Amino acid sequence: MIALAYSTVGVLSFENESSFAPSYGLAMTRALILLRRRLVGSVFVLLIVVIGSFLLLEAAPGDAVDAYIVSTGGDAGMIELLRHRWGLDQSELTRLANYLWALLHLDLGHSVTFSRPIRDVILERLPTTLILMGSATALSFGLGSALGIYAGAAPGSFRDRFLSVGSLALYAVPGFCLGLVLIVVFAVDLRWLPIGGIETIASAKTGLERAADIATHLVLPVSALGVIYLALYLRMMRAGMAEAWRQDFVLAARARGLPRRRIVLAHVARNALLPLVTMLGLQSAQMLGGSVVIESVFAVPGLGRLAQEAVAGRDTPLLLGIILVSAVLVIVINLLVDLAYAFLDPRVGASEAGA
Repeated sequence: MIALAYSTVGVLSFENESSFAPSYGLAMTRALILLRRRLVGSVFVLLIVVIGSFLLLEAAPGDAVDAYIVSTGGDAGMIELLRHRWGLDQSELTRLANYLWALLHLDLGHSVTFSRPIRDVILERLPTTLILMGSATALSFGLGSALGIYAGAAPGSFRDRFLSVGSLALYAVPGFCLGLVLIVVFAVDLRWLPIGGIETIASAKTGLERAADIATHLVLPVSALGVIYLALYLRMMRAGMAEAWRQDFVLAARARGLPRRRIVLAHVARNALLPLVTMLGLQSAQMLGGSVVIESVFAVPGLGRLAQEAVAGRDTPLLLGIILVSAVLVIVINLLVDLAYAFLDPRVGASEAGA
């Protein structure tokens, strides 16, 4: 039951369900307009990402033939044959045009390192990265917001100062260092959790038993990736609530005699949550980049580990495919965040949709 209360300051309150119903259709219309505009802009963003990444990778020294010859050996005749077979003897502009034409047909090309279609290789690794990122995001955003509400409910108290200092200390720790510490403590010393991997090799587990095995292997990497961002969300929520306590609508809610718990959750925390939703979209790219390091530390076979293997093998088409898929993921996440923000704050949705 949601209605617009204190319209002069735009604060949302839980009052009357009937007043929310007419605005729901308007909010949906604005969300669809916003979705259309974002999708049109995303096409140009992806085009810039693809062309820019291609030119940067082409400017780097060496190619897949050099990496192959170093590992296996070969003469000048084999080098020339491989360059012709893999299309590396063509001009840079020709290869870019061929790559863009293939992308129009949803063809990411062929991986030199794995001797397989790039689309199949990425689809094998993508679910692991999505599970890792999704779990880390849920941990950081959910727990960080809850702790931020707990700290911001009593600004200046002992719990507020303790959580603020603790979050600052956590945020100062690099993710790979935290991951190594977690491995030493919980996997090597205590032996509670596996050191790395995504599941037990050749375990023949199925169903819920396999899901539990995967969850056990993901505890440490998810913790290492999520705790850093948990500290950020905690500090942002706490700062937003500290600012909201000084606003006029909170004084009005107190004057009405509303319970403190309701003021904290329905008014202060709800308004402080909006910047966190925005930060959630901005942090998606950083979390995807951080997964490269975490997957390498914990030997998790995801997109990050695949990118490392592509760089080691100078597999430019595979690396371009990973960059393209990563860009699509970031765009989709930010699009969902924009839609959520438009629903949480109708004023923003109206301005973005041009209403």
